[in-house]
Amino acid sequence: MSDPEINEFIKPAHARAYLGRVDRLPHRTEGEAVLLELLPPRPQRVLDLGCGDGRLLALVKQAHPQIQGVALDFSPTMLEAARKSFGGDPTVTVVDHNLSLPLPDLGRFDCVVSSFAIHHLNYVRKFNLYAEIFRILLPGGIFCNLEHVSSPTPALHADFYCAMGMSAAEEDPSNKLLGAADQVSWLEQIGFEKADCYWKWREFALLAGLRPA
Repeated sequence: MSDPEINEFIKPAHARAYLGRVDRLPHRTEGEAVLLELLPPRPQRVLDLGCGDGRLLALVKQAHPQIQGVALDFSPTMLEAARKSFGGDPTVTVVDHNLSLPLPDLGRFDCVVSSFAIHHLNYVRKFNLYAEIFRILLPGGIFCNLEHVSSPTPALHADFYCAMGMSAAEEDPSNKLLGAADQVSWLEQIGFEKADCYWKWREFALLAGLRPA
């Protein structure tokens, strides 16, 4: 079992290794495509939590060039990559913040998105973060979390890593995985409407919900 406080992404070598393989994650583009389908027609402000090199926010900006984006991460390596990706774009603000701490005051958003980041938080912080996201969404706003979730059995967990071309022994020690159904239930408890798992491939899932209008 992973240590609830470990997050290896503070280490430059770990972050660089992730960036080197993340674009090759199986079926990732399918989940991203569904995420983009869920966004409202003309969002104005979008927050990307655990932005990494800015890949997801860049996809959102391609689909919705009018947005003002906020990209948040705590890894110096990821922050450097994100700033490079956006090349001084004045419509994107890159923020240094650790998601293990309460979100800073960033204003309200039409959309909050995240990609393979929140599963590094312990369960208590994960739930609290979802509640914070609910509070900063504008009425009718959406939260979309493309996430690494747990399998229901050890055998399926091993099968997932086999499909990834890895073994379960190579699992990132930063992972604190939780099932998709449990997280959808959390979103419902917090007050999200239409909370559901909108796409799934093995341990990759797109969890989303709306703040009531």
